[in-house]
Amino acid sequence: MFPYLSVLIWLPIAAGIVVLLLGDKNVGAGRWLALAASIATLIVSLPLMLHFNSGTADFQFTEKLEWITRFHSFYALGVDGIAMPLVVLTAFITIPVIIAAWTVIEARPAQYYAAFLIMEGLMIGVFSATDALLFYFFWEAMLIPMFLIIGIWGGPRRVYATIKFFLYTFLGSVFMLVALIYMYVKAGDYSIAKFQSLPLTLIEQRYIFIAFFLAFAVKVPMFPVHTWLPDAHVEAPTGGSVILAAIMLKMGGYGFLRFNLPITPDASRELDLFIIALSLIAVVYIGFVALVQQDMKKLIAYSSIAHMGFVTLGAFIVYQIVRNTGGLQGAGMGMDGAMVQMISHGLVSGALFLCVGVLYDRVHSRQISDYGGVINKMPIFAAFMVLFALANTGLPGTSGFVGEFLVIIASFKASFWYSLLAAITLILGAAYTLWLVKRVIFGPVANAKVEHLTDLNGREFGVLAALAVAVLLVGCWPAPLLKVMQPTIHHLVDQAVASKIPV
Repeated sequence: MFPYLSVLIWLPIAAGIVVLLLGDKNVGAGRWLALAASIATLIVSLPLMLHFNSGTADFQFTEKLEWITRFHSFYALGVDGIAMPLVVLTAFITIPVIIAAWTVIEARPAQYYAAFLIMEGLMIGVFSATDALLFYFFWEAMLIPMFLIIGIWGGPRRVYATIKFFLYTFLGSVFMLVALIYMYVKAGDYSIAKFQSLPLTLIEQRYIFIAFFLAFAVKVPMFPVHTWLPDAHVEAPTGGSVILAAIMLKMGGYGFLRFNLPITPDASRELDLFIIALSLIAVVYIGFVALVQQDMKKLIAYSSIAHMGFVTLGAFIVYQIVRNTGGLQGAGMGMDGAMVQMISHGLVSGALFLCVGVLYDRVHSRQISDYGGVINKMPIFAAFMVLFALANTGLPGTSGFVGEFLVIIASFKASFWYSLLAAITLILGAAYTLWLVKRVIFGPVANAKVEHLTDLNGREFGVLAALAVAVLLVGCWPAPLLKVMQPTIHHLVDQAVASKIPV
């Protein structure tokens, strides 16, 4: 079988190295090579969708080679219904990021493109690895390009934001490494499938759950370890914010689904109320925090935290549903919603950050007060931004509605109060998002800077149009996405509710 996953990982990394070698003296060639490599990566990812067998929960497109023989660790790759959509999302989102920087990045452009290409390959590696040590390698290596992107091309407080981002994410991952080594000693190799079938006592599960929680909660990010994200978003260049929101945050949700629920099901059942409480705090409290933001990027960053709260809520609500209904019927609905929410948020948040980037390139300000009446000068841009803003509020017909609706319905099966608190985000999301649109887009022209704005060029229009089509397609026709995910989700539910405690 053709090694699709290896090509998806190493093609952008190799292209990134070539772009780096070409240097800034050949920036034109490097720019076109970066675009060609990102498009080629998306094309290679298409067979994953076209030839994916949606009738099984097994890993597909698998590859396995010897890697570190001493530790029984393999270069093992594969995707299931959870990983495959995230791989395709990563390949898709990288293209707008490359195009958006076409004429904007003037300092060290070759290094900028190379960092994103290398990071693309590493992120696909995270979603594709079926060996835990290989997963950890990609998980940690991915931090380096983002560290450089924020630290070199970021805003005035980029050093502070970079160090905070790195320390939060790296320190959380150290505990995950300890848990992986412990399970390797018990299992004999680093196969994630072996870890998922490993009999663990409740005490062991508790410690392993906490170790994974510390790594994945920071990445989501969950309350109260979310404070690094707004700083990172504000200081990051536009492309960095897009990748951070669209892809990197999803790794936390993916980690919970891949590791916590199937490996530590008893500890997950015992601590589910803790995760649900933190998720609901993120949904409600962070929504209020977003209301008072004056920086567009910071508002969207807090919005991301609130929306990612739906992911963790949907993932862990399964135990409450089983307790209330006494069976598994409908138990996977929350996880379905969590997965759709991850895909949707990747599209919508990425699009919103690109919209902010379009304005910033023209006005060089992210302050809401510096805008007003943009629709009078940029009607096409205004139409796109309003669409993405409505998707962010969960408008039916957009991708933002599907995931949130499924999670709220699943929450209702668990508790009326969970669903009530979760539904509050629809009100808060509409409040801070539409207030942002009202102040920036509508009304009379507010100042001379807005007076001289020009509408989207062809490059910007193409980027936003592609994202708009994706948002509407997932919103109006989510069935293909759900069909791919559901066998894996049902298998995951079975793993999550089955006790692993040795008799």
